[in-house]
Amino acid sequence: MPRFALLTILILIPTLHAEIDYEAARKERRLAAVRTSEPITVDGRLDEPAWGKAPVASEFIQNEPSEDQPASEGTEVRVLYDRQNLYFGIYVRDSQPGGRIIGGLQKDFNRSSGDAVQILLDTFHDQRNGYQFAINPAGAKWDAQITNEGRETNDNWDALWTVRTQAVEDGWTGEIAIPFRTLKFPSAAVQTWGINFHRSVRRRNEDSYWSPLPRIYDVDRVSLAGTLEGLEEVRPGANIRIKPYVVGSLGESSDGDRDLTGDLGVDFKFGLTSALTWDFTYNTDFSQVEADNQQINLTRFSLFFPEKREFFLENSGIFQFSGGSETGPAGTSGRTPPRDMIFFHSRRIGLSDGGAPIPILGGTRLTGRAGPFEVGVLNIHQRQQGTAPATNFTVARLRRNFAGNSDVGVMMTNKELVDSTHYNRVIGADANLRFGQALSAYTYLARTFSPSATRGQLALRGALHYFDNAWDLRGSYTDIQEDYINEMGFVPRQGIRKFSSIYGRALRPQKYRGMFRRLFPHFSVDYIGDAKGKLDTRSVEYHFVIDFQNGNFFETGLNRSLERLDEPFAINRRLNIMIPPGTYRHEQPFFWFRTDASRRLTASLRYEFGPYYNEGYKHTYTLSGTYRLNYHFNTSVSYTHNNIRLPQGDFKTNLLNMNLDYAFSTTMFLNALVQYNNNSQEWSSNVRFNLIHRPLSDLFVVYNERRDSVSGNLIDRAFVTKITYMFAR
Repeated sequence: MPRFALLTILILIPTLHAEIDYEAARKERRLAAVRTSEPITVDGRLDEPAWGKAPVASEFIQNEPSEDQPASEGTEVRVLYDRQNLYFGIYVRDSQPGGRIIGGLQKDFNRSSGDAVQILLDTFHDQRNGYQFAINPAGAKWDAQITNEGRETNDNWDALWTVRTQAVEDGWTGEIAIPFRTLKFPSAAVQTWGINFHRSVRRRNEDSYWSPLPRIYDVDRVSLAGTLEGLEEVRPGANIRIKPYVVGSLGESSDGDRDLTGDLGVDFKFGLTSALTWDFTYNTDFSQVEADNQQINLTRFSLFFPEKREFFLENSGIFQFSGGSETGPAGTSGRTPPRDMIFFHSRRIGLSDGGAPIPILGGTRLTGRAGPFEVGVLNIHQRQQGTAPATNFTVARLRRNFAGNSDVGVMMTNKELVDSTHYNRVIGADANLRFGQALSAYTYLARTFSPSATRGQLALRGALHYFDNAWDLRGSYTDIQEDYINEMGFVPRQGIRKFSSIYGRALRPQKYRGMFRRLFPHFSVDYIGDAKGKLDTRSVEYHFVIDFQNGNFFETGLNRSLERLDEPFAINRRLNIMIPPGTYRHEQPFFWFRTDASRRLTASLRYEFGPYYNEGYKHTYTLSGTYRLNYHFNTSVSYTHNNIRLPQGDFKTNLLNMNLDYAFSTTMFLNALVQYNNNSQEWSSNVRFNLIHRPLSDLFVVYNERRDSVSGNLIDRAFVTKITYMFAR
């Protein structure tokens, strides 16, 4: 039977799932916050009389594994407030308190690996943006900003808040204090916010919500949150933060030369209004940032590395330019369509193409809201270093929200070399339109301006995405012209016309619900032509996913592709192995199995094999595992091996990542990352000690080292100490 016919039969199998009027349920979920004049001691005990006077948010509803059914365990949340703080009192009942799973103590702990309670606050009640706060039974914290219902979740945002937890006979309790100055919200005398709560019971792989959600959504579905009312005469405060730092570094190069340096700088934040914040940074330093995870590139195109620096991550959602839905189907192996065009990628500032830091003199940023508009302006001045000239970077963003969760906007970037006539400017307009909960449309149009550009300088895209409990359907068209040169963005491939689509159907057979949570057959088709429309790349992928009720995951499939090369391509520069021009076909079956991430010992295996560049052959496997001795100690290992045979030459690649995390407490951590890459012939180590000596104030001690993997000789190493101190009011 042809594969398309078999897949069609699978997709058309009917499935049974519960239905609920989520919009009506959202309107019924209302919770009043109670003002208190008595002091609240954040110790996790909930023993102040004021807690007994506050209404209770309870009766949580599952969305997994039994959609729309009552949660298996009771959860109660109460809300108090005074002039300075918003308080949450949480009672997490558990019939088997000894069975709770604690994922870790580290800041921004892994919520999927243990029990947790999460709070969503939509402080502008715009049903699209908000703040998230999560805690686990050991009192660890996780916080994030979300933009446009999770189109971007910035979990690198760090808020000023306090939490304590206590184990009790029938579960555990938590007490949270969030200063109003931590949040942005309107200046109205009476506040109405969106709110929702999420409880996870990991031993059952169960997720439940106070305001119920379809199983395809998470708590960041702000438009389905309930309502928090009763907040009166509260103000966000001046929101003034001054954060100076002092750093010292001792470096050593391969020739034995040592370099002792010291520096200082400051970050300053000021709330212009209750919704607009102005930031300044001087002599910005990122020496404490964790190292990038190395990658091996077997393609013709640039690799993408995410931003990790705190200054650029805060409020980064405002600078997001629509690309539509760029991630693979939820719960799959992460088939991600190529990032064809990212309008602004902040790693272009203060980092070389190889990831080496370039000093930043300073900069300023204005972000926030003005009525229905979202505003973002960023200006950074980068110092000269080596061959990198002094450069000024500017980004400006204006977005208008309307009609529920739709928006239109404009954006501009400008890069200018200080002592040169070179510049690069980009302007663009985008729109994100939602029609109900399931159907969304995305589009953008952008143009670049560069002295060297002589051909087309446009980039445009249109996309549709339909996503509900059963179907995941996507289609898009992208056109990036030959001279679309964006030096502040990420554009791996120019001169293309691309058609892309994904078709998937979620199956939940009731007969086997005790074993399977979801079966998800899906396939995708990508067709990429050159600037004239001539075929350059074609990819057709058939995948089948099984999500097990016990948390295990399995995926198998077949990836077929055709690739046309007009010029030679260096697949391995170190060995000078070239792929000559021609038309090539690949056919790679694969399978991937991953055990439940909440277990003490977890493992994952992915294996892919098959013909490669016509006469060649490739097999790739990735082995990874995690061991959690307890919620203090966690270690993980990942190893990827490629064995490639080609007429032009054979070679193997090996990439090893080893992580060790030890949390002494919720404020003191030790992290180590050791990496081996035989393609670059390097061993690299990054060891970080972090002590949070007061809220949002840190001591970092960092050791970095690189060695030649063949000779064992030192390439370079550095020992860095950095201390920050936050003054806030």
